[in-house]
Amino acid sequence: MSRAAGLFIGALAAIHALCAAQTPLGPAPITNAGDTGRIAAIACHPTLPGRYFAAAADGGVWRTDDSGASWSPLTDHLPGLALGAITLDPTNPNIIYVGTGEANFANHSRYGVGIFKSLDAGATWTHLGQNEFAGRCISRLIVDPALPTRVYAAVTHAGGFPALAAAKGHPGAAGPLGLFRSDDAGDTWTALTSLPDLSVTDLAMSPDNPAVLYACVGHIFGDDRNGIYKSLDAGATWTRLAGGLPTTLVGRIALAVAPSDPSRLYALFATRAQPDGSEASTLGAFRSDNAGSTWTQIPAGQIQASYGWYLCTVGVKPDDPNTVIFGGVQLVRSTSAGSTFATITPPHVDMHAVTWDAAGRLVVGDDGGVHRSTNLGTTWTALNSGLGAVQFYAGLSTHPVDDERFLGGTQDNGTNLRSGPGLTWTRVTGGDGGWTQWDQSNPLRLFTELQGTANVYLSTNGGQSFAGTGRGIDRADRNCFLPPYLIEPGNPQRMLYATHRVYRSTDSGANWTAISDDLTADLDEKAAIRALAISPADVSTVYAVTNNHRFLASTDAGASFDLRPVEARGWPRTTREVWLDTSDPATVYLAGATFGAPHVRRSQDRGITWQVLDGDLPDLPVNVVAADTRCAPPVLFAGSDSGLYRSTDDGQTWTLVGGGLPRACVIDLKLEPARGRLIVSTQGRGAWVLSLPPTCPPSCDPDYNRDGNIDQDDIALLVGVVAGGQNPTGRNPDFNRDGNVDQDDVAALVGVIAGGDCP
Repeated sequence: MSRAAGLFIGALAAIHALCAAQTPLGPAPITNAGDTGRIAAIACHPTLPGRYFAAAADGGVWRTDDSGASWSPLTDHLPGLALGAITLDPTNPNIIYVGTGEANFANHSRYGVGIFKSLDAGATWTHLGQNEFAGRCISRLIVDPALPTRVYAAVTHAGGFPALAAAKGHPGAAGPLGLFRSDDAGDTWTALTSLPDLSVTDLAMSPDNPAVLYACVGHIFGDDRNGIYKSLDAGATWTRLAGGLPTTLVGRIALAVAPSDPSRLYALFATRAQPDGSEASTLGAFRSDNAGSTWTQIPAGQIQASYGWYLCTVGVKPDDPNTVIFGGVQLVRSTSAGSTFATITPPHVDMHAVTWDAAGRLVVGDDGGVHRSTNLGTTWTALNSGLGAVQFYAGLSTHPVDDERFLGGTQDNGTNLRSGPGLTWTRVTGGDGGWTQWDQSNPLRLFTELQGTANVYLSTNGGQSFAGTGRGIDRADRNCFLPPYLIEPGNPQRMLYATHRVYRSTDSGANWTAISDDLTADLDEKAAIRALAISPADVSTVYAVTNNHRFLASTDAGASFDLRPVEARGWPRTTREVWLDTSDPATVYLAGATFGAPHVRRSQDRGITWQVLDGDLPDLPVNVVAADTRCAPPVLFAGSDSGLYRSTDDGQTWTLVGGGLPRACVIDLKLEPARGRLIVSTQGRGAWVLSLPPTCPPSCDPDYNRDGNIDQDDIALLVGVVAGGQNPTGRNPDFNRDGNVDQDDVAALVGVIAGGDCP
């Protein structure tokens, strides 16, 4: 063994300490509700009743071996945790295929990065299909049971309103759609081009003949080519089915074949969506008794509200072709082949997956996680214990005194309060929970909101009860789904709230008055303000960012704003993309949540001129940025769609923060140097706390032992410190300045001594 190899082995002893510095906060699940984040797909083991694999919409793959009593994450280290499909090889259920990119078309249904494959039930993974599928989403994966090297992938565009908002400018977003096939177990893929180049929203295979396929072409904005297509030759040629199916106004489609009767098919059609996502109601539910030749409409009802583009799923009981489940906002069941239906919605609405486990129990995935029924939906059990897939929105806040108390809004799971150590959170207000504010001068006073304009709520008893407090805000104003609002630093009676204009309250949020003009200057796009920030160094300095990419600055507390010459492209929902220097009101940082554009920028003159700090940061959307200005240069943090990055050299070099922190979409950062921590809020893996180093990072000086020589003795000392030994020089052992103390620091030092570049 070489000396260097021996040094690396010694450094492994520091890994345990590294992981302890990055702690999950939860919730897993929300305690008083039993809910976790959205589940896009579920695969149940065919012979083990207790083993399920859940594909979280933004939280990666999870596995349970005890029927949902506990769960383990399997893919936290992989580069894409937004998922749309999961399937097991029917000839070897230890082989798993996972399609990334959530094919549910919402603003939070993010693009994918290809397909992940495991040969060992999720212990290890291989990344496939990046070139073919990155930037789009996988709606369904099917393995041919007679020829398991043959795999089909149904591909859709990424979602959002405006169209492709969830793709965030990914260079592959406009790539080929439709159906792809691999004949070598996923290594290579071929597009089946006889189908239209449109989103295939569902795919089914006949249980008695794997060459017979049904593909649902369901472009959500409508297309004359939308419909159900059938192939008799493994996808080489296709015929569009008619015989009673809709041909106009067709949007998203879902379909299922009865496993016990190949001639019995069921389909759910939504109407096409408008550009703003509205009007996508249920067009109809249909049954075929002759393998798709003719169809009969059945009375499932209006189950998709106005967003059938988001909610559209069908499942048939494996041993009974007459028992069918349709999922939209509600879940409905028929045991009479669709003659009559009963509503069987589980404890959480918004359905995305319907399946059965090896014991014949109904298992569904919804916006609240995984639910199971032993009696076809008469009663339900939540299976979310330990399933930490909650999707936070931007706007998390912390208690002014108690380090363990947090408040945060979540996707379709309300606003939740953490009141002590551990993963326990309590839901305090409902809906889609958004921005929160905790009065730093009065811990009993806190604010929450839910989607829409003027839906702000105040508690004066620490979260035990809430009352509406949006009086004076015009509900007709355009909003960013979850409008940002702020308590002025140092003066809790003064607050700002943003629609397409800025409102101010001078009585602690009881009454509001509009103080600015429309900052979007774009009535046609229904644009609104998505980010708002008040300088802690000078409360008269206010910054705003709008959905139509405008960055504006005010020096009179928000009464008037000046447009700055910078394009602020990013996600259309509420963000914390603006970070302000705590001591200089003119210094502002701006995150860029889109591909192919600047990701981290800084201005030192209130946004007039800008410096790009991207350095070697990967081309990934950055949703939020923070700067620890105790150090010179500041330590920078960038919350990306694929994890948290850190720079200690003013943005020249960036390092992924590992050590247990998942590579989930980081949506918010709360930097608290006085508490020695950084709160990381994700969409899909809950919230985390990271310990900040007590001192600033060192300069790149390879003379680690400070004896005037640069040699093997420096390496030996660093190895000993990393392994837990004494540090007589007091030097920071984080030599590569990535926030972790591990063998990578030794490798970096070895490289520098050998003549390499400074990390």
